[in-house]
Amino acid sequence: MVAAVEITSRREGSRVPGLGDVCGVVMRYRVGPLPVGRIAMFGFWWWLGWHFLAR
Repeated sequence: MVAAVEITSRREGSRVPGLGDVCGVVMRYRVGPLPVGRIAMFGFWWWLGWHFLAR
């Protein structure tokens, strides 16, 4: 699924944002002085690693 979206985003004239663009928008999200987007990305990677890589 992610690969299909990334391939679609790289086509000429595509309006679909790439994974890097989406991550950039999420990383800039702030609520006051708190970087909520960075905390969410860290939590997502922690969850992903915990569920698929920790054994």
